Amino acid sequence: MEAAELRRELGDHFLIVTPGIRPGTNTETNDDDQKRIASAYAAIRNGADHVVIGRPIRSAHDPAAMVEAMHAEITRALLEINN
Repeated sequence: MEAAELRRELGDHFLIVTPGIRPGTNTETNDDDQKRIASAYAAIRNGADHVVIGRPIRSAHDPAAMVEAMHAEITRALLEINN
């Protein structure tokens, strides 16, 4: 949640790692036990260099498909940033 502010304050001289990543862009309804979550898309758009994705992959019925979905979110965010 602070990635955008940190990026503005610190510039590109520091790596920003965002934990608590969950799939999808709607993280408003959080039924997870983790209080602060973000989507991979939002984290990258807000300036994160790396995202930490644990439970969504570990708990997925199809972990490979979850990795592909998260990769698609990250790719979409990067494409928007670079265009």
